[in-house]
Amino acid sequence: MNRRQFIIGALGCPAVSVAVPSLPVLADDTVKLRDLYNKDLSFSDYAKEREGQRVSISGFMAPPLKAETNFFVLTNRPLATCPFCETEAQWPDDILAIYAKRVIEVISFNTRIVTRGRLELGTFTDPETKFVSRVRLVDAVYDRA
Repeated sequence: MNRRQFIIGALGCPAVSVAVPSLPVLADDTVKLRDLYNKDLSFSDYAKEREGQRVSISGFMAPPLKAETNFFVLTNRPLATCPFCETEAQWPDDILAIYAKRVIEVISFNTRIVTRGRLELGTFTDPETKFVSRVRLVDAVYDRA
């Protein structure tokens, strides 16, 4: 039996055919930060339709603004330093404010995580940190991807 015959035979295996259909469900369940915005930085239809619902978004934990907090920033790419606070007009489309249910356990800035929480849209200034966000997840939980 050569490699091609083995692969063709394995694809016909019932165990493989049962596992393969579940892969798209996992892929569709977690979105990327770019899925929240249109090119003009307005909120995407996906974001508008899911406002107030729990969603899963993948990214990287930026170093928190302070110790023992329930707040962090999810970024599209690893950042060794915390993103600085900007005005709503300067809000980048590749970060997301995360308000966790508990005090966060810091995960290395270069480890991909998946965060799940209730999606909120609209400008909000955190009263404690003064961090300005246009979009955020609240009551969030997270884990390594």
